[in-house]
Amino acid sequence: MTARHTARGHWLEQAGPIEPAPALAGERSADVVVVGGGYTGMWTAWLAKLLEPEARVALLEADLCGHGPSGRNGGFANALWFSLPAMRERFGDAAASELARAAQEAVDEIGRFCSREGVDAWFRQAGYLKVSTAPTWDGAWDPVLEACRELGTPDACRELSPEQIRARCDSPIFRAGAFCAGAATVQPARLALGLRARLRERGVEVYERTPGSAPRRSGDDLIVGTPSGSLRAKAVVLAQGGKLLGLPPMRRRLTLTSSHMLVTEPVPDLLAEIGWTGGECITDSRAMVHYFRTTRDDRIAFGWGGGPVVYGARTGGRAEVDPRVVAELEHHLVRFFPGLEGRRVDHAWGGPIDVSPSHLPVVDELEPGVWCGYGFTGHGVGPSRMVGRSLASLALGRRDEASRLAIVSPPAVRVPPEPFRYLGGTVIRRALLRQEGIEERGGRVDAATRFVASIPERIGIHVGR
Repeated sequence: MTARHTARGHWLEQAGPIEPAPALAGERSADVVVVGGGYTGMWTAWLAKLLEPEARVALLEADLCGHGPSGRNGGFANALWFSLPAMRERFGDAAASELARAAQEAVDEIGRFCSREGVDAWFRQAGYLKVSTAPTWDGAWDPVLEACRELGTPDACRELSPEQIRARCDSPIFRAGAFCAGAATVQPARLALGLRARLRERGVEVYERTPGSAPRRSGDDLIVGTPSGSLRAKAVVLAQGGKLLGLPPMRRRLTLTSSHMLVTEPVPDLLAEIGWTGGECITDSRAMVHYFRTTRDDRIAFGWGGGPVVYGARTGGRAEVDPRVVAELEHHLVRFFPGLEGRRVDHAWGGPIDVSPSHLPVVDELEPGVWCGYGFTGHGVGPSRMVGRSLASLALGRRDEASRLAIVSPPAVRVPPEPFRYLGGTVIRRALLRQEGIEERGGRVDAATRFVASIPERIGIHVGR
């Protein structure tokens, strides 16, 4: 059914090739050095330059900016409203409310950036639907609605009836759901490459195909080595996603899993038939989540967060290309949308997901002057702009609202070390898949499966939003 299965995927191919920026050669200095050219690193560099236009900002990327997970994800620019109950429990009402509002402002600001800077990233603020596909998930959004009401933002999320859901997207397995109007979709590669272009125009020194080493201290400065040179700075921001697991201080702060996507041929007739013409992005309510949206050229992009756990920091291999997962994903696609039976899938791909134990992004200081942002757990398009704002302030030594958000240096939650993280995560993943499959079929989950699936929550590791 799938025409092609690659590591890079549809979005980057659609966005087109770019000319690599020069690699770093020789010794240079800057005020802020950013290592990593995904959304987090590029937003950090962009916002540091906006905050202090005279600051010297340099960015190192081991490959090409925007060609990692930032250019291959689902393109959901969501805020954190569905994480509001967990944030209240973790941070308290005031801090949770401030964080949710900052995340929504980040989504809105992405739209303003695209408009102001002339970046055609297909930004469309058409909202997000979370739906139930079985009785066990009916009302999964009730705690979110309650939290929004109690914290004074009742319009952030509202419940929809089965009829209202089906009017927006008539899948036979949708039962009910909730809608967040502030969410948007983007073509993720076009956003990443547009941001890259504006960075260079603004005067950020971008060096590609230039991997950076872990920072080392030299007097009052930090030095990041590269194969052909080095950068000296007062502050370093590490924004390398799952590759951060290669650093010893990060090895118990993250888990890597994988998510896989496919995109259909253009299907305007089917979209009209099922009424999915409003541009909403949608997920189901499973922990092993399905996520899907339409595109400007009338395709359906359909993904699944049920891919295998990744050992250590090995971000390639089956995390990017896994025929077994894609074959299962094709089956799921037709179950959601039976009208796609026999229609062509043009492209499939995958990528690593850096998962924090709290399922919330984290900004942390690894040592004086060395900051990192990580743990987006598959929800990085919108929050990465918020995290980039915090990192920019912290790297510049500014103490402002962004540098004091609750995700900055939060109470630590640790995951087990390898190989226990991989082995335990693999067993728990299988239990979750089994449990959710049984629940979706209306069966009764056995006690052993339910117990294993509940282990993360029992040890303080959050699963799902």
